[in-house]
Amino acid sequence: MTAPVVADASPLIAFQQIGELRLLRAVFAELTVPPAVAREILPSVAPAPWIVERGLTQPIAPLVLRADLGAGESEALSLAAEIRADRLLLDERAARRVAEALGLSVVGTLGVLLAAKRTGQIAEVRPLIDELLRQGFWVAPRLVEQALLAAAEEGPDDSRS
Repeated sequence: MTAPVVADASPLIAFQQIGELRLLRAVFAELTVPPAVAREILPSVAPAPWIVERGLTQPIAPLVLRADLGAGESEALSLAAEIRADRLLLDERAARRVAEALGLSVVGTLGVLLAAKRTGQIAEVRPLIDELLRQGFWVAPRLVEQALLAAAEEGPDDSRS
């Protein structure tokens, strides 16, 4: 059995907004979320048997507390460290820096799209990135370009504003 993958709320909500929550299940099979994330996703992401809530058994790490993150990010980071998660599904830059300091392996929403393309779940990442942006998901343009290059969908004639 592989180590669990812990998820923060924003990737779950983002995939729900574009109607592609199935991609998370296809890439990870099961996601573990702490209680604060379960509360954050409840209004928009319906409960699913492959999204498993798990409480923390230890206090939130001082490094995480000092970062002044939201409750969901703080609990996701702490839970991932506590259970030695294989991966942490997380987008926010400040939280990713803390994850790196804790030695956690992080994948974000764009990374999931790339994994979904590599495994044949989707043919292209560009339409889904475009839909994420239309839905108000913010991602640095440089990261969009990197994802498109990694997906071999960015050519010399492509221009993005």
